Amino acid sequence: MYEYELQQIRTAELIRQAQNERLAREAVRRRRAARREAAGGEAHSPGPRRLRSARATT
Repeated sequence: MYEYELQQIRTAELIRQAQNERLAREAVRRRRAARREAAGGEAHSPGPRRLRSARATT
């Protein structure tokens, strides 16, 4: 019986932790969306985005 109660407590703790993590991710998403909206959808740099490759060593 004692082990069952410990398992129930642990399960409830994991559920609370998962909910807190979901809320944190949602808050980050909302902040990013608000920043994008405030910036008017503009990029930081005016030019096209390009990936830079590493230099070749000889």
